Amino acid sequence: MVTYTRRELLGMVGAAGAALGAGRKQPNILYMMTDDHASHAISAYGSRINHTPHIDRIAEGGVRFTNCFCTNSICTPSRAAILTGQYSHRNGVYTLNDRLDPNRNHVAKELQKAGYQTAMIGKWHLASDPTGFDYWNILPGQGVYYDPVFIEGGTKKQYQGYCTDLIGDFTLDWLKRRDPNKPFFVMSHHKAPHRPWQPAPKYADLFRDQTIPEPDNLYDHYEGRARSVADVKMRVGENMNRTDLKTDIPPGLKGDALRKWAYQLYIKDYLRCIQSVDDNVGRMLDYLETERLASDTIVIYTSDQGFFLGDHGWFDKRVMYEEALRMPFLMRYPAAIRPKSLNGDIALNIDFAPTFLDYAGAKPPAEMQGRSFRANVEGHTPKDWRKAMYYRYWMHNDGDHHVPAHYGIRTERWKLIYYYGRPLGMRGANPPDTQPEWELFDMRNDPREMKNLYSDPRHASVVRDLKAQLEKLQKEVGDTPA
Repeated sequence: MVTYTRRELLGMVGAAGAALGAGRKQPNILYMMTDDHASHAISAYGSRINHTPHIDRIAEGGVRFTNCFCTNSICTPSRAAILTGQYSHRNGVYTLNDRLDPNRNHVAKELQKAGYQTAMIGKWHLASDPTGFDYWNILPGQGVYYDPVFIEGGTKKQYQGYCTDLIGDFTLDWLKRRDPNKPFFVMSHHKAPHRPWQPAPKYADLFRDQTIPEPDNLYDHYEGRARSVADVKMRVGENMNRTDLKTDIPPGLKGDALRKWAYQLYIKDYLRCIQSVDDNVGRMLDYLETERLASDTIVIYTSDQGFFLGDHGWFDKRVMYEEALRMPFLMRYPAAIRPKSLNGDIALNIDFAPTFLDYAGAKPPAEMQGRSFRANVEGHTPKDWRKAMYYRYWMHNDGDHHVPAHYGIRTERWKLIYYYGRPLGMRGANPPDTQPEWELFDMRNDPREMKNLYSDPRHASVVRDLKAQLEKLQKEVGDTPA
């Protein structure tokens, strides 16, 4: 159960009362993001396998989104979408190999114009140096867990210690040095719990004597699904290496037995990495409370996308199935958001930037494709809010995970996915073995996405309607079909 100090509760109540008065100053924004932290590994989301008391404090004091989705479930493109408020085809960051143009406008630059001091600390992963930040201290590329190198304003330096704790240290150091007379926007980005899931030494034995519950579709064999899905190389055990598992696979161990054995090794290290993240979220929240900043600060906890935690027998992300598509998103702002709120509206990662600018009193630039969800979190969802979202994954068959390029639509009930392979005219010709395929899922009656209804004649009218919606959405966002 989440508890607050008397001072924190009084501060929140006081701030909420003050907000009812005439106007208030620009809020600080503390944006904390992890890499590959699935919502079903957060106890505020009802996790069966994890307990995250400090992350839960944000949900307890604010709003929990249940339908927040990414528009391209891979690290670099999602980060670009969050910053720019644009889909991949607009910001030019389609895959892990693409670079964010440092001259491109984004949310931090707009907040600077609005009078904010800005900082970027931790995992950047956009192949160019950050711009729009008064201070930056980032990991080179993916970074490492132990004794990592950081690049501070262009200067490389190696530090002794654990990456997650160091990012917490650097974030707190900057907060303590900031100009107290200006609002701040800080992006504190953790590497964890990204592969290869290397926990802090203090948590090396956590869960050692426990058996973590398996997902109910760990032993999925993809009957009736697209061949593109059956061929994906993200299977727990089978597509893992010694670095992932920290040991050799026993000779002769195959199939479901291998998956069962490897799942426990994988998921325990994944959860151990999250334990350090949760600790550092607690450090940030405690600092805000101690410095009497909690009332005036918007606090966000999210991840750059979801992740498969043995669901469908997989690890990683990319595929437009729920576990990879859905992002955790928790937001606390006592002045305007009721504690313990739930929001089921379809929100996207391209909406983050417009929302932050809205709270800062700044108008989002016209090139941002997202929309502020400020009204939504304050309990006033606009009548014309989106009822469907558009997704596109461009990184066709990267040679490792073997996920085909695809796009699709997710409505409140249905999901339609089109696996088309390599986009013609952009990334080269389609390989001869790439055949277009479709999947249709009823998210109300089949939330685990186990039954492909695309070829069922009883759903022919649903397919026609969704294809029409997909075409309309694709045109609206300025994308072109494969």
